[in-house]
Amino acid sequence: MSDVVYRAEIPLTRVKGPLRLAQMPAEREPVRFGTHGPIARHYGIRGEVDEPHATTIDYVIAATGG
Repeated sequence: MSDVVYRAEIPLTRVKGPLRLAQMPAEREPVRFGTHGPIARHYGIRGEVDEPHATTIDYVIAATGG
């Protein structure tokens, strides 16, 4: 088996409710994760989300397609 080439260590900070900030490698600004639309409703958030942001699953799907 080969040696580990890369291990991601990504600090994640919860701001408020579903809003989190992740300090991603090679990015100057933190990446915002949150919720929106049907996903917010699935988790019991009523009405519109004040600051909608992509969810972690949105990023996983985008990475899979990339």
